Amino acid sequence: MLESTDEVDRVIAAWRRERPDLDVSPLAVLSRVTRLARHLDLARRSAFARSGLESWEFDVLAALRRAGAPYRLSPGALLTQTLVTSGTMTNRIDRMVAHGLVRREPSPDDRRGVLVRLTDEGLARVDAAMAEFLAVEARILSGLSPKEQERLADLLRVVVKQFED
Repeated sequence: MLESTDEVDRVIAAWRRERPDLDVSPLAVLSRVTRLARHLDLARRSAFARSGLESWEFDVLAALRRAGAPYRLSPGALLTQTLVTSGTMTNRIDRMVAHGLVRREPSPDDRRGVLVRLTDEGLARVDAAMAEFLAVEARILSGLSPKEQERLADLLRVVVKQFED
């Protein structure tokens, strides 16, 4: 057990004092996850900004990059990977086309279909942002050994899986 305390420990102590009838033990994990998520969001935004991208732009570009060469997906596939609405995706694609990060091209399999494809600029920016992003995340986890990181990932996978099944 670690000797230091944090704000979550103080919150838990206050709740235990004020409501001893409640089991506040979930706060020990989930309040820290919530706080960590806020810190990660800020760190990610900063890392992406250094590559000239917004977080939402990175999400779309990263989905295209992960698709592999020729780095193109249908708008529907992008919807599935980024969890946004159709209208939001259309707006995002329009803005990214205007910034030269992606282009629309006809689908070779469907005359009415469209694919979204990374441009050379989009590819360079997402690759730079990913490298920066991973460096930031490595620094965040540097206080944990590789074995501890693996164990934490395993535990979080169990918790997250209930929402994704």
